[in-house]
Amino acid sequence: MDINKIRADFPYLDSKNVGKDVIYLDTAATSQKPIQVIEAVDKYYKYKNANPHRGAHYLSFEATKAYENSRDDIKEYIGAKHREEVIFTRNATEALNLIAYSYAIDNLHEGDEILITILEHHANLVPWQQVCKKTGAKLVYAYLNDDYSLDYDDLESKINDKTKIVSFTGASNVTGEIIDVKKIVNLAHEKGAIAIVDGAQLIPHLKTDVSDLDCDFLVFSGHKLLSPMGIGVLYGKKEILEKMEPFNTGGDMIEYVYEQEATFAELPYKFEAGTQNVGGVVGLAEAIKYMENIGIDEIYKYESELTHYAYDLVKDYPHIKIFYPEDSKTGSVLAFTYDDIHPHDIASILDSKGVAVRSGHHCAMPLHKYLGVSSTARASFAFYNTKEEAEIFAKELLNVRKVMGL
Repeated sequence: MDINKIRADFPYLDSKNVGKDVIYLDTAATSQKPIQVIEAVDKYYKYKNANPHRGAHYLSFEATKAYENSRDDIKEYIGAKHREEVIFTRNATEALNLIAYSYAIDNLHEGDEILITILEHHANLVPWQQVCKKTGAKLVYAYLNDDYSLDYDDLESKINDKTKIVSFTGASNVTGEIIDVKKIVNLAHEKGAIAIVDGAQLIPHLKTDVSDLDCDFLVFSGHKLLSPMGIGVLYGKKEILEKMEPFNTGGDMIEYVYEQEATFAELPYKFEAGTQNVGGVVGLAEAIKYMENIGIDEIYKYESELTHYAYDLVKDYPHIKIFYPEDSKTGSVLAFTYDDIHPHDIASILDSKGVAVRSGHHCAMPLHKYLGVSSTARASFAFYNTKEEAEIFAKELLNVRKVMGL
């Protein structure tokens, strides 16, 4: 990887136009966007903008091609067998809610169980709470080992004949652990449960083949993968999607509408009501192309090494606590806190030095309660970051104590 060439593609590093130098260590919240993606979206809105599927004119044809060709690109990227298995949503959150309301509520009953892990983002937790309230099903959690890694023995022990859904993150947005997706999918299927993968933190960093994993559903958000906000993907096995009722209804997802009833379009369109974010879809396809040109394996290798490097720089600081399972396969996230400084203060002081990290519960309140803290600071690295930036982060993190008079 030519890191300097890569960094030249990212406008956020233009300090003159941004207003200051920024060391951006918040990619787990949303990634920065390369100029190639920005230009692809700009070109679409300049020269191909129209409502897809609905017009009998040139620009509508062009918009439809841009939209559907992008679907094909994404289908290939995730290894889906059928293009109809790629459903466009606003984000991973909407995709998980679609599964909850279009599949789970119709298929679960009192006494059934949904198994998730304590690592889950609220998007893969709150919808299942709602499903349980509506169906009488029970929400069950798998917990962690002492080193903050997922306890697979605990998870396996909780999959039983009552388990109908196992829904889990492919990579934690707090501990950074890369989960053994295939192992959990197999465990779920052995008991006849469906397996749902929240790939929001996984897809941007590792090549993910849904056919190889054999998961029933996978979701992810484009904005964490170099593309615009407001676009996400739901992958689902065709035979399951065909049996599901649509979550949203309205335009473009119908076949016929009469005064008292309606019939719905075929996959994937029955789940894509209303005018879609075509520019976002185009941007997502371009982002995937950009990452493939660099090499997904190279991206993961670089990010993993960079994160381990940063961890080694700060792990022995006085009073620091880092929630990082260093002996497990991990991604690009370091969540930490000082036992005598609030994470919001850590983040504010680092920001004054041009270092952008996250602070809070990272939409994972049950996990933080389980870990015994109300919040953490989080540095998340990407392939557009450098070792020098990691060193500045480490230096300024140590200086936080001096600023606080400690």
